[in-house]
Amino acid sequence: MPPTHAPDPSRRRFIRQACCAAVGSTGLLSSLASLRLIGAIARPGDAPITAAAIPSDYKALVCLFLQGGNDANNLIIPVDAASYAAYVSARSNLALPAAGVLPITPRTADGRSWALHPALAEFQALFASGQAALMANVGTLVQPTTLAQYRAGSVPLPKQLFSHSDQQVQWQSSVPDRPSTTGWGGRLADLVNAANTNPQLSMSLSLAGTNFFQVGSQVSQYAISSSGAVTFAGTTGGNNPLRYAAQKDLLAQAQPALFDAAFAGLSGAAIASSDLVNTVLASAPVLATTFPATTLGNQLKMAAKLISTSAAFGLKRQIFFCQVGGYDLHASQVNAADPLTGSHATLFTQLSQALGAFYRATVELGVASQVTTFTASDFGRTYSSNGDGSDHGWGNHQLILGGAVRGGDIYGRMPVLTVNGPDDTGRGRWIPTTSVDEYAGTLARWFGVSATDLGTVLPNISRFPHPNLGFLG
Repeated sequence: MPPTHAPDPSRRRFIRQACCAAVGSTGLLSSLASLRLIGAIARPGDAPITAAAIPSDYKALVCLFLQGGNDANNLIIPVDAASYAAYVSARSNLALPAAGVLPITPRTADGRSWALHPALAEFQALFASGQAALMANVGTLVQPTTLAQYRAGSVPLPKQLFSHSDQQVQWQSSVPDRPSTTGWGGRLADLVNAANTNPQLSMSLSLAGTNFFQVGSQVSQYAISSSGAVTFAGTTGGNNPLRYAAQKDLLAQAQPALFDAAFAGLSGAAIASSDLVNTVLASAPVLATTFPATTLGNQLKMAAKLISTSAAFGLKRQIFFCQVGGYDLHASQVNAADPLTGSHATLFTQLSQALGAFYRATVELGVASQVTTFTASDFGRTYSSNGDGSDHGWGNHQLILGGAVRGGDIYGRMPVLTVNGPDDTGRGRWIPTTSVDEYAGTLARWFGVSATDLGTVLPNISRFPHPNLGFLG
């Protein structure tokens, strides 16, 4: 009996699988995806690209994802006598002493007094001077939802509420009621990419690896490290110029075999892209602004560098993604001996210092009103303590920063901070009063998306009453 064989794979599948296997087995490239995820690349014979002036119609959005679910109940703290007493009672060991918090005076009053976590000094100053704002109680929603509707199960809810992975994808896709293959940042890039004339680099730039937020149908995200574009790793070694040049020469040779030609073409294009990026970055202006040597500080420093060289890449629109982990603080959230310190305070210090430095850098570059930075996170956290930290929640508060921000105010509605109160599904898990769609819609409108096209970026936006929340001019 003749031997049986599995059907031969298609040529396309063979090339794809063979390329992936070769990259994994040889270590030639640290990550082919990180090197090649761009919309346009350098071509042989192109003139060298150097830094140029940033155009007056340039705009950038910078997403800071606080991975793990930030406890924003200690980001904005009620400090009037009655509210603070209730806060201390509900938060127990997580409550911060009133003497240490940083007071703010929002332009819109709601009868309560507010303060920020003591580690947010830089952000407090930006809020006071009008370059920063707060977005209250925003979260994933399928449609506007009340507590009565939630309890009765009479409206659809986001899938897998309180799940890290699901809520991260829903925040980054703004599609909580069905599977999505793209993120809202990717759809936004697809829509506005025409503003970039002959781009030499993708407008979607990630400083934190691949992410769902920037997945688009046409524009691919380009992942870059805090020190520059990813180059050779493994046996060939990017630190040896002769080996590097020899490898590029080999990849440039004509290849008779189908697999060899595919691999050489992809790898050569990836190398050309990384060479282009690093060459342009080397010509970037040296900023006087000093960034903190932290994970987020280094990411935002590279974002500022990429903004400063945007014209060299032919980019008038850029979308950045940065991310910091550690916010899943079920335990050790505060220091029992000193609640003003602990893991959460350390994270907020990094956030505030990096935001302060980044804003100063945009001022130095003359683009403060052209760059808007905003935070996002998996979800909020419970108002009540689990004894050592907080648990997964829902609605959350976010930070917005930039020269175009109508700052000094809290947008949306702060929840009634009462466990088992009118905004609580249990243990202080606030039902969002603003949707991710409305939050993202406001950012997209500022970025240049028309009201007519907003549904392309945010398919569910028509379900919500405020497609523009007004926090951007």
